[in-house]
Amino acid sequence: MNPAASATAGGGRATIENWQPEEPEFWASQGSRVASRNLAISIPALLLAFAVWMMFSAVTVSLPKIGFAFSTDQLFWLAALPGLSGATLRIFYSFMVPIFGGRRWTAISTASLMIPALWLGFAVQDPSTPYWHFVAIAVLAGFGGGNFASSMSNISFFYPKAKQGFALGMNAGLGNLGVSVTQFVIPLVLTAGIFGAIAGPGQVTAEGKTLYLQNAGFVWLPFLLVSTLAAWFGMNDLGSARSSFAEQAVIFKRKHNWLMCWLYIGTFGSFIGFSAGFPMLIKTQFPAVDALSYAFLGPLVGALARPVGGWMSDKLGGAMLTFWVFVLMVAAVFGVLYFLPSGGSGGHFIGFLSLFMLLFVLTGIGNASTFRMIPVIFRNQSEREAAGKDAATRTAAARQAGIESAAVIGFSSAIGAYGGFFVPKSYGTSIAMTGGPEAALHVFVAFYVSCVAVTWWWYFRRGAEAPC
Repeated sequence: MNPAASATAGGGRATIENWQPEEPEFWASQGSRVASRNLAISIPALLLAFAVWMMFSAVTVSLPKIGFAFSTDQLFWLAALPGLSGATLRIFYSFMVPIFGGRRWTAISTASLMIPALWLGFAVQDPSTPYWHFVAIAVLAGFGGGNFASSMSNISFFYPKAKQGFALGMNAGLGNLGVSVTQFVIPLVLTAGIFGAIAGPGQVTAEGKTLYLQNAGFVWLPFLLVSTLAAWFGMNDLGSARSSFAEQAVIFKRKHNWLMCWLYIGTFGSFIGFSAGFPMLIKTQFPAVDALSYAFLGPLVGALARPVGGWMSDKLGGAMLTFWVFVLMVAAVFGVLYFLPSGGSGGHFIGFLSLFMLLFVLTGIGNASTFRMIPVIFRNQSEREAAGKDAATRTAAARQAGIESAAVIGFSSAIGAYGGFFVPKSYGTSIAMTGGPEAALHVFVAFYVSCVAVTWWWYFRRGAEAPC
């Protein structure tokens, strides 16, 4: 029996007690294969999580068409609540993998997504369904947002630090595609009774068209079931990654935890916030343009840029890439401001769109580069603290560094996810108070400048405290 990957009892599950990805021989002989398998199962599970998390963005616009008399404000809250609940759940999900194990938690958290998907499918078929039901479903859809924190934490344990940028970039980048997938799939499945009589009859709109809005929830169920089974039978728990909440909670005393949270608000917070607010921004600033025709483009290019950012981070270093990402984001926002309508001018949509596509690409790259920084920061810190001490102390320090970096990855993803609510809300507030989104965009510029300063001072400059 392989001593490094000894399986625990039955059911197809395996707990690996001795995982040493930093050892070249171990990695070449077995580590790479096992890590790749876990990553391959994690990616589609995370993609489905994002799809369920964002499904209300595609559902709310159709509710009034089939007889739900909700106000515009109520519909806005239904679209916003998954972002709020998902970000909050990420705080708790950040600590779940070391407590329950990556295999178990991935299977449980993926299976939990069936609850909002199934409930939504039944709720939309009855126009008398009360509003609070939809509020509850929207909150439960936040399970999908929470999954990101535990998924990234789990994958970080499997890879050596030299390959974590690519691995985390692949997991997050392809997982983030769920935002675009849900915007593609839901409009397609609403027009046909793809599940037949078993899913219930369609709903007739005032124009006489038949919609099958229940498909927006039901369509994910078979994929979620397959993904749950794949996680349960195909992934691994790592015994070396097990830890209590108390061991992980030490991150709240770590300065670099809070600094990386700040930077991740700037990268992922911008990505998910721009994704949520982009269609509305187009509609308000360029009313002659069909906003839904362009809504998927930003999340798509941002998600695809994330694996590229992971690869670039491994080659160039996370701090350098993050620094220049924020510098370019400042310039791109000024470009967006230049192309907005102002003073009687209708603006320039192609220029606006191009600069926003650049912003999405930069957020995708920055998502990966910040996550590449975290394990390097904490492992370098542990190596400095354990220098000159015995082997057992160094091993224990390395283990604790892995636990802390995984917890920081999860926790920072939770804080960053609040951008999914606050970015579009900033647009709305700015438009309501000033008549345009310019004030919000100027606030974003100021924030990105602070991120440039943080990155340069603590991580990028010569003599920085934690170069990475």
